[in-house]
Amino acid sequence: MQIRSAAASDADAIHRLLCANGWAHRVADAAHLGRLISASQQAVVALSADGEIVGFARAIGDGISNGYLSMVVVAEPLRRQGIGQALVRHILGSGADITWVLRAGRPGAAEFFAKLGFSPSSAAMERPREQHLRMAP
Repeated sequence: MQIRSAAASDADAIHRLLCANGWAHRVADAAHLGRLISASQQAVVALSADGEIVGFARAIGDGISNGYLSMVVVAEPLRRQGIGQALVRHILGSGADITWVLRAGRPGAAEFFAKLGFSPSSAAMERPREQHLRMAP
């Protein structure tokens, strides 16, 4: 398995991966996903031995103090083989000075991220997307 930066030409394959693995609601189409990737500080893909994209992760942050791990997705048949962990470790790098946050609402996510050093926080708050859309200008 190889991990590399996501390229603009990967958008269609990443979009198919996301849609096939429960993330269709987050990416309207490949063009929208392309904008998300280009706006991310980091976006990486995991490639199988034959070059197929089998995993994707992206993060945003300042690269100095704070980071947000936005997406970690691995193709269902290849889960529990270390691909997700490799993607997260690649994103996190060796920046021990960065506080990373994420949302772990999917089944099994809290346990997965705990193995990578994440722990629940009582300090985090969020303003969900839908609430923001309903607010008057």
